[in-house]
Amino acid sequence: MSIHLSETISAYLSRDPAATSRIQVFLLYPGVHAYIAYRISHFLYKHKRFFLARLISQWSRRRTGIEIHPGATIGRRFVIDHGMGVVIGETAEIGDDVLIYQGVTLGGTGKDTGKRHPTIGNNVLIGSGAKVLGPFTVGDNSRIASGAVVLSAVPPDSTAVGVPARIVRIADKKPEYVKNVDQLVDEDPVSVEFSAIEQQLLLLEQRVAAAEVFFDGGGI
Repeated sequence: MSIHLSETISAYLSRDPAATSRIQVFLLYPGVHAYIAYRISHFLYKHKRFFLARLISQWSRRRTGIEIHPGATIGRRFVIDHGMGVVIGETAEIGDDVLIYQGVTLGGTGKDTGKRHPTIGNNVLIGSGAKVLGPFTVGDNSRIASGAVVLSAVPPDSTAVGVPARIVRIADKKPEYVKNVDQLVDEDPVSVEFSAIEQQLLLLEQRVAAAEVFFDGGGI
């Protein structure tokens, strides 16, 4: 426990420029408090002390605003930045060196049994408000953009954006359908397409209006 906690505090210091000392991170960061409570509740869960495990996890939820089911599996150096509104489901699995922001849900769709929640690889970043829903894998070194809704597997070294999420970058190369996108400020390709359609509709409306003026003015 002490080794994991020490590594976690170091990870916060390296990832959060607002963190100024280890004692500050330990005493004031809700993500660290939620992680400590998770480690205790997970131990109890593994030893079939389910009521006590859930009691601790629910106490932690009220205290930190972060809900981690004690049955979830979380790797080392896990960082939750800000954290309010984070939900991690029972069968979620999280690798090492993962960073998630506030409002993230690692949940299920309600259609699956058994393994219901996602598996997150190593060194994954999940932006604020993103929802990852279902029993699939998000590959190592991937990035999920803020507000994205991920409903299917994400390959390693990828960036996913949009609702529903689409892959806009794989191993620093853009798929053919993507233009002018970059990391977490990527434009959602679906939104871009809708914008183009709106522009076309506006142009058609202008042409129809011009035609009406022409006919009303006795142009023919």
